[in-house]
Formats: sequence, C-alpha cells, structure tokens
Amino acid sequence: MIAQQALSILIVEDNAGLAANFYDYLEACGHNPDAAPDGESALGLLAINHYDAIVLDWMMPRMDGVTMLERLRKDRQSRIPVILVTSKDQVEDKIQGFMTGADDYVVKPVALAELEIRLRVLVERSRSTVAEVRVLNVADLSFNLDTLEVTRTGKIVPMTPVRRLLLELLMRRSPNLVRREELETLIWNDRVPDHDVLRSHMHMLRKSVDGAAAHKLIKTVAGSGYRMCAADE
Repeated sequence: MIAQQALSILIVEDNAGLAANFYDYLEACGHNPDAAPDGESALGLLAINHYDAIVLDWMMPRMDGVTMLERLRKDRQSRIPVILVTSKDQVEDKIQGFMTGADDYVVKPVALAELEIRLRVLVERSRSTVAEVRVLNVADLSFNLDTLEVTRTGKIVPMTPVRRLLLELLMRRSPNLVRREELETLIWNDRVPDHDVLRSHMHMLRKSVDGAAAHKLIKTVAGSGYRMCAADE
C-alpha cells in the first residue's frame, strides 16, 4: 500500500490553466506543489529547492521538457522521478522520452487522480531502491544535496545558487576535468555572456571554498577548464 505522505512536486508546464489545475489538485491532496513555465525556469528552481518528483510538459518555450530532462540527467546527474505529461502520443515520442530519462510517460489529457497516484508510486519506488548518494565529499569539503548546505572542516560555507551549481558539478566529477564550456552551458544554457563571467564566478567560488586553507581543492587546467581534487592528489 502506498503511504499517504506529502510530496514536494515541481510542475513544469507553460499552459497556465493546466498548470493551475495540477497545482490546485495536488495541493488539495496534501502535497506541496511548485510551478515553472519552462525548462530553463525549472532548472533554476531545482538549483535552490528540493523536490520529490517532477511533472514535466514536453513542448514549452525557452527550453522544452526533453532538453531540460537531458540536462537534469546528464549535467546534474539527478535521479529525481520525472513524469512526462504531454500531447505527443507517438511510439517514437515515448521511446525518446524514456531514453532521455523519464520514469513515466502520460498522454494528455490525464485524470488528476491518476496523475497523483502515479507520482506517489514513483516516489515510493525511488525511495525503496538503492538510495542516491545525497552527500558529496571531497577531502574535508561536504555538500549535502538535500539541505543544500556546504561545509568545510565542519564550518558552513555560504553559497549563491550559481556557485552551488558549479560546485556540485565539480564535486560530482572529482578528480576529473570539467571543461569550461560545460560549466557555461550549465549556468547559461545557449546564451553564454560575451565577457568571461565564468571566471568571476569561479574566483568567488575559490574564495568561498578554499579561502585561507592551506590546501586548495579547486584547480585550473589552463586553456581547458577546472577540476576539484583532494589535497593529496
């Protein structure tokens, strides 16, 4: 039997009326919904909030659902349960959705009660499998992915949303190189600023993480990007 628990759910849907219907129904079921009108806005919310599951439309402006899902799975290596709720009903569409990383696929229109039970089943299933590592560690630096708290030697390290995204990717890939183009895409998608804003963010990230520490964790690989490694590497 599926437990009647409150879930934090992100609704990514550009149709305001449909998004409101999803939102109101899920809230009436005791859940805590949030909403974004496109994939780019959703990725921003995911950088600063924790969600148990995502209801994701496919066809949206700025960034469509499949592009968002691909970045969520590949760039951020997130395993959060995702239901694609879309009008695209061809077998080829369903295959693409699942191959990109969707956990479930529902063709519109969808009964609200069905959507809610699918969400609860997915979350229950994801929690009963081997849990995703929720704390990243490199040397004495720790990043709790549930609380978004970053600490070094037990002391809290203040983080902005942008620097938190950069840090998470560097820690996940540690000790391997992360190319600057990948870091820029993570933050700005396909609208990378003309001037080198990444350098400024990395400078501030170093200042926050390494500061006056004797051992510096963030390394620059000239002409390529950055890597994070333990002091003895």
